[in-house]
This record gives sequence, C-alpha cells and structure tokens, in this order.
Amino acid sequence: MGRIAFLRLLSSFGGIWFVQTQPELPIVISTWAFVDAVRAAAQHVIKEGGSAVNAVVRGCTVCEVLQCDGSVGYGGSPDEAGETTLDAMVMDGTAMDVGAVGALRSVKRAIETARLVMEHTEHTLLVGSQASAFSLSLGLPGPTNLSTDDSLQAWSQWEKGGCQPNFWRDVIPDSTSACGPYKVSALMSGQGDRSRVGGGISGKHRKSSFSKATGYGNHDTISMAVIDRISF
Repeated sequence: MGRIAFLRLLSSFGGIWFVQTQPELPIVISTWAFVDAVRAAAQHVIKEGGSAVNAVVRGCTVCEVLQCDGSVGYGGSPDEAGETTLDAMVMDGTAMDVGAVGALRSVKRAIETARLVMEHTEHTLLVGSQASAFSLSLGLPGPTNLSTDDSLQAWSQWEKGGCQPNFWRDVIPDSTSACGPYKVSALMSGQGDRSRVGGGISGKHRKSSFSKATGYGNHDTISMAVIDRISF
C-alpha cells in the first residue's frame, strides 16, 4: 500500500498535499504529455477489462503510431549511419517477467515484439536482425522501412554540423568537433603511459554521470506503468 499511497501524493488541493490511502484503481502513469497514449491504456483496463500488461502495450503502441515527440516509433532519432532502429521493454509486475528488444530493424511494433519475447521465449532480450526475424516469424507486420524523410533530413543536418552531439569520447579525431570514423590511439587506450591508474585513461577523461544535459528534448521517449489491482 505504501507504493500506491506515494503515487497519490501527486494529488493536491489549495496547495496542501494529501495521501489517499484507498487508491482508486486502475492507475495509469506515463512520462511526459502523451495524453493519447494514457487514454488508450486507461480505456483498455477501465472499459474493456483488459490486463495491465495489455494496457501498457496498447498505450505505448499508440505513441509508436503517433511518433510521439519524434522520438518514439518509426522515423525517430537515427543512428550514425542514418538508420532508425527501435528499442522497447515490458514487464509483468505480477509474475516479474520481462521481455525486451534492442536495435529492432524493419518492424514498427517494438513494444508488441517485446511482449512476445516475454510471453513466448525463455529470453529477456533479443536484438538486431534476430529480434526482427523473431517478430516477423510470429506474424507482426513487416519488413518495412523505419526511416522517414524527416529522420533522414535530421541525420543529414547532423552530419553537416560536424556530427554534434554524439556519444564518442577519447578517440581521434576529436569527437567534440569532427565526424568519424574514429579510432583509439595507443595513449588513449592506456597502452602508452602505464603510469596512469590501472594503466587506463586519466581521471579527466573518465565518463561523468553529469556530462549530458537533461531536459524535455533529452529523455526516455516514453515510460508507462499501469496498476490494475493490488495483491497482498
């Protein structure tokens, strides 16, 4: 009950926060202002009596179709080669089962594929072409091109801008001002100066948890939780 009560702290009246100890179920929570996705999930559990897992899949599928924020679903942020691939994960909180896909190619329904991994395999994660082949073998639509004119234009502009921003570090040429291909020098890999701690890179080059700015345009695309019942 403590977890549910904490969630209900979001309710307030006249600036006074209160806890509702008897929550009204179901509860649908989503990141960001993806109202259509939340409505689809809520309708599934409230009007149709569906499960929480199905509601999450339904809601996230809506965002995949609508391309929420341009970061969910096909036509989303392309990789360095200009290709759009998809990632998704779903968890059944009752059974603690998990299914996920990464770098999914040629299939638009990423969250549905993740559910199929969870429900019909002993795996937790399938990636790349193997994830695509799995999805297609179970009848999901495809193969299809996940890139759009907008995503290809965004990639082209990124390249013209010196490939900024990117996620490379400690490579040559300098990834903060130039595109690749990149390589690692002997010095950067720790093979040159063995006096460094652990024979690796110096502290000033180490990864920082706070090196990337966070905000509305730099986030988790969509996360959704649905609570349809409480078991003790």
